[in-house]
Amino acid sequence: MRKVQIITDTCSDLTPELMERYGIDYARMNTVFEGKESPAELSWTKDEIHKFYETIRQGGRYTTTQVPVEEYDRVFRKYLDQGCDIVYVACSTKQSGSVNTAKVLAKKLEAEYEGAKIICIDSMRSAFGEGLLAMEASRLASSGKTAEEVASTIMGMRTTALQFCAVHTLEYLRRAGRVKGSAAFFGNLFGVKPILIADAEGNQAAYKKVKGRDASITEIVKLLKESITNPEEQTVYLGHADCKQEEVDVLKERIEKEIPCKDVYVCSIGPIIGASVGPDAISVFAFGKAVTFVGGE
Repeated sequence: MRKVQIITDTCSDLTPELMERYGIDYARMNTVFEGKESPAELSWTKDEIHKFYETIRQGGRYTTTQVPVEEYDRVFRKYLDQGCDIVYVACSTKQSGSVNTAKVLAKKLEAEYEGAKIICIDSMRSAFGEGLLAMEASRLASSGKTAEEVASTIMGMRTTALQFCAVHTLEYLRRAGRVKGSAAFFGNLFGVKPILIADAEGNQAAYKKVKGRDASITEIVKLLKESITNPEEQTVYLGHADCKQEEVDVLKERIEKEIPCKDVYVCSIGPIIGASVGPDAISVFAFGKAVTFVGGE
């Protein structure tokens, strides 16, 4: 039986340590700043992370691109040449069209590599929601499942990958056109902090609004506590966009105190997601009850 290689993309926000642990590779999207296009790497340093978000705080604007076909060709061939089948866990099509490019290339490469299978999955998630599914796909592949079996299981799990994210403003997501239900959240209420979720259709959706940063952190812990399943068997992932360390520590301690999870893993929100959510976003991810909410227009 052919080995199954799991591939994701920059939107997954997986750290190099996690990719090495689970044997996952990723296809790079690009960021664009002042006309210069650069690969969006997930191996960036703490100083590079701070510089990126500080540039946005100072009024700089990063835009992003889909995964170039040449990048897909590079990473797919790397594993096809090793005799592997591939399951690609991609960013939600509601947020990036990259997976469609991958599907077109996959058909061409399957014709070139006789017997090879490349399955491209719309994860209906981004950030660590996508990463959760990629790591689960890796566990399934390591247990001896075929590419088809891995893909079938992951397709059925997509809406159970939970995201609760507190952002200072929806402005960055509004500019990028990547949040549904944003209109009702704009107004003159000083200090209102939106809570975002990944909805049942794969959108970043404005779900609730609360007054103040402390309240928003309390709310995402509450929402996670209400929705997570089998917490004792899970690691909760905490992603943040260059937040103050004391703020990260408070959220981590709150999770550990209120949710009997196995562990809390802290990581940074990567450059593609970060360009959309903006500085100081903070989020939690885990598997739980299937999401049924669909954001409004």
